[in-house]
Amino acid sequence: MPETLLSSRNLAFELYEVLDAQALTQRPRFAEHSRETFDAALATARTIAEKYFAPHNRKGDEHEPRYVDGRAELIAEVKPAVDAFLQAGFLNANRDFEVGGMQLPSLVSQACFAHFQAANAGTTAYPFLTMGAANLIESFGTEQHKRLFLQPMIDGRYFGTMALTEPHAGSSLADIRTRAEPAADGSYRIKGNKIFISGGDHELSENIVHMVLAKLPDAPAGVKGISLFIVPKYLVNQDGSLGPRNDVALAGLFHKMGWRGTTSTALNFGDNGECVGYLIGQPHQGLACMFQMMNEARIGVGMGAVMLGYAGYLYSLEYARQRPQGRLPDNKDPHSPAVPIIAHSDVKRMLLAQKAYVEGAFDLGLYAARLFDDTHTAPSEEGRRQAQELLDLLTPIVKSWPSEFCLKANELAIQILGGHGYTREYPVEQYYRDNRLNPIHEGTHGIQSLDLLGRKLAQNGGAGLKQLIRLIAATGERASHHPRLDALRVPLEQLVNRLQAVTLALLGDLARGKISAALANSALYLKAFGHCVIGWRWLEQAIHAEIGLLNGHQADRDFYLGKLQAARYFLTWEVPGCHNDLALLEARDDTCLGMHEGWF
Repeated sequence: MPETLLSSRNLAFELYEVLDAQALTQRPRFAEHSRETFDAALATARTIAEKYFAPHNRKGDEHEPRYVDGRAELIAEVKPAVDAFLQAGFLNANRDFEVGGMQLPSLVSQACFAHFQAANAGTTAYPFLTMGAANLIESFGTEQHKRLFLQPMIDGRYFGTMALTEPHAGSSLADIRTRAEPAADGSYRIKGNKIFISGGDHELSENIVHMVLAKLPDAPAGVKGISLFIVPKYLVNQDGSLGPRNDVALAGLFHKMGWRGTTSTALNFGDNGECVGYLIGQPHQGLACMFQMMNEARIGVGMGAVMLGYAGYLYSLEYARQRPQGRLPDNKDPHSPAVPIIAHSDVKRMLLAQKAYVEGAFDLGLYAARLFDDTHTAPSEEGRRQAQELLDLLTPIVKSWPSEFCLKANELAIQILGGHGYTREYPVEQYYRDNRLNPIHEGTHGIQSLDLLGRKLAQNGGAGLKQLIRLIAATGERASHHPRLDALRVPLEQLVNRLQAVTLALLGDLARGKISAALANSALYLKAFGHCVIGWRWLEQAIHAEIGLLNGHQADRDFYLGKLQAARYFLTWEVPGCHNDLALLEARDDTCLGMHEGWF
């Protein structure tokens, strides 16, 4: 039976050949685990995803949530799926054994979650949002916050959201207008409006805990004046029992192009002046707190984009193998049987591009999860610090690159199916529509490019960038011991060398105050930097494929050769194309910056 969510062989390759998941079991936190326990968790995830999540993916798309009497109404299949996820322990996959968690490495839990993201993006969003909100309360909440809100979330009785966006502000959080007035009992009264709040209303849990950004009366202007508040849908009594409904109202639902299974809500806080909120963290430090959840969400968005691209790739691959149509160009016999379309060169091109995009991005997402493990469990403080610096640098790429190029993979999947791909009878059009959200939420490409070029590169004296360059050089050195990889290694080295020069020049402009000019073409920089990172990850995969072939795993020969061919495609077809982008950056081209509104 063809695999529809992700390739189990590729997953094993990533976990046990490229990223060495088993080495994590040597660390005290994961010492009770083994490859067997990792594989058992992965098998459970695949089973639940296939049994409970995938079957209603199309139904959730065709029957999106409805606004009924001031509440959001979902199809019936969502709750059993979410309950199965909770009962299997995946909500607390990373938490300690002592609190009922699975204490899995993030690398393995992210691999488990990938199955759910591929099976049903809409339903998966509800527990994923809860995990992020719970982690936020765990990091910054008081003991009372943890008792009243975190523990019920860990138990799966309360769900969570993040409420940032406002109708007038969009991505500009500095301009939010939601206010928080201190009350005599130490709580606050929240008043404002938020939009595009995923999971903002539903009946899947006893309560919903909103993490809301708002400004105190004495708040300074801009992002330095934002505070963070816990605002529950239902108030919670001191004994943990539910109290009355809080003054949080569902104003309506947004009707989206894709991702229709997740409620996207407009919420009104304090229409009656009685919306109770609780400050979490320090006053005016809310954005710093929220960035923890946002960075987690950005990595999650990147992996979500990967898995939608992956699902489309696997479907179009199987379709191409089964669909007979046409004959090869050198066959002039009209009576000869039609060949499967996978035999046609242009279909191979589209499949190879998909494979290069989704398997390259899949590797990067899991690598980021491995770095997250290192930030907490690496043996030395220096190792933990270096992992954090590298993860900070790569986060804009982990979010944005898959959101762009795994969406392109979905587009190619539609093309391979032809007219069928454009119809709702086949899943590839839904994968495309669902994936089209990922370049938008949790920070657009433009925002990620400003974050990378304007902030992350120079952070800590450029420590993350220097570390990345050393790692890429080390990979190139190891690749040089495999002569067949020279044709792959050289284009990457050429890109790295030119990218370094462009980076130093742009950082110099920023240091001299030429900010608008230096950042004007940051999206081009993001793409070139992302291709450099993915090229590096493909060269790593190619090295391990060579090792696999040398070790004589005959049964895996086709798998390893496929890896090498995908690496060859990316490094010889895609990477050289970045030099035009770098030329524009070198010239400080002002075509876009110099455009006047009136000229449009």
